[in-house]
Amino acid sequence: MRVRPYGLWPWTKKLRQMSEPFIVKNSLTIAAIAGLQMIAPAIIAVASLYVVLHLYGVSVDQNYHSMAALVGLLALLLPRPPRTLQSQLLSNSLPMALGVMGRWMALLCALLAIGYATKFSAHYSRRAVFTWAVLGPALIVLTTLALQELMRRYLRDPSNARKAVLAGCTESSLALVKRLRQSAEFGLTVAGFFDDRGRERLNIDQDVQLLGKLSHLAAYARAHKIDVIFIALPVREVARVMELINELRDTTASIYYLPDIIVFDLIQARSISIGGIPALSMCETPFFGYRAIAKRTTDVLISAAALLLAAPLMIAVALLVRLSSPGPIIFRQRRYGLNGEEIVVYKFRTMTVTDDGATIVQATKYDPRMTRIGRFLRRYSLDELPQLINVLEGPMSLVGPRPHAVAHNEHYRKLISGYMVRHKVKPGITGLAQVNGLRGETKSIEQMEQRIRFDLEYLRTWSLRLDLEILAKTVVCVFHDAKAF
Repeated sequence: MRVRPYGLWPWTKKLRQMSEPFIVKNSLTIAAIAGLQMIAPAIIAVASLYVVLHLYGVSVDQNYHSMAALVGLLALLLPRPPRTLQSQLLSNSLPMALGVMGRWMALLCALLAIGYATKFSAHYSRRAVFTWAVLGPALIVLTTLALQELMRRYLRDPSNARKAVLAGCTESSLALVKRLRQSAEFGLTVAGFFDDRGRERLNIDQDVQLLGKLSHLAAYARAHKIDVIFIALPVREVARVMELINELRDTTASIYYLPDIIVFDLIQARSISIGGIPALSMCETPFFGYRAIAKRTTDVLISAAALLLAAPLMIAVALLVRLSSPGPIIFRQRRYGLNGEEIVVYKFRTMTVTDDGATIVQATKYDPRMTRIGRFLRRYSLDELPQLINVLEGPMSLVGPRPHAVAHNEHYRKLISGYMVRHKVKPGITGLAQVNGLRGETKSIEQMEQRIRFDLEYLRTWSLRLDLEILAKTVVCVFHDAKAF
């Protein structure tokens, strides 16, 4: 895959509409609840039908099984009004209940029409079907409201909220904060504002928290682990906005711009609306909602299968490592993971040393520290097999930017703009940079910059298909990559 030039891109090529701006700390759970809300009506409709038939002592034959299958299919396929997660969470219970009743009536009408057209209606117990028609919607309404309340409570949990600050104290940013504080379901707690103007010039109330000047924002975000930053500077200050974004590249905060849309180097850009306040996601993780489920499911299934298949090989490698030289079988090293948090990565030991300090020397092709078996393991990437356990545990993914040692991260983040943005996703066993020939030692800043460009390209263009393509290419690279050592 060719990497686009690193710099400013037209926002019109990157902008994607996003109907659900909620990305909370545990968005996988939110997506799971939302998925359950989608399929629960079908499950309850079918289950309640069988329960009623059993209570009335009706003999369930193929006709009833066909009816149950048709009911489940209709319950899944009946159109729903286009509503965002935001509108569902902030809506009243009565409109939701009426919507469920409306779809249930449509389902019954469809069943009656099909029964009349096929002349099969005489095969069914009218008493049982009538009871089910009355009982079904009541159960579905109760379940829908219960799941809705579960979603609300989960989003209102303070431990699930992300910390946010705003750059620029404007009408839009003040209105946004007001909406966020009125509705805890947005999953954001606001620490305050950064602005170069003083309180007197801004003419704001005392309850508006000013945290400092714009030049203090990046340091504050790093020190206080800020999750989300809203930039509310006017479009005429585009140069200052660009300068601010460059400063924030050394953080792992998600960045949103409101309300203007302009030309930036966007990563997973999406226009959103938060309580009616327009905003533009400029730097965000690609894994939200169902994407997070797809990514994690793929990781678990493939890594579990790979571990089962590779278990005999891993046992043999462990014995060879133990017999080849003194030291531990598994080498554990601290590296940066998702959101720049430290994780421990597992590898089979390939060297006579186990460096994990403030200074780490990269491995070279003829490194004297390598053991004989270690050189073979590194050539065919067998030393990486224990990282399948990292994937199952959760800190890593099969595909993503390769994690660097903490010492290397601290070195390169000061030299390469946007270096820390790669930590918006979990690190991977393999990545887009690796299948494009960027493995092994990085002898210059230029080589590391090229690797980072591929990492950011992965964030911009992620899809499940891309992950599978990278995994397939990795298998080929293992046997044909001369840079592996």
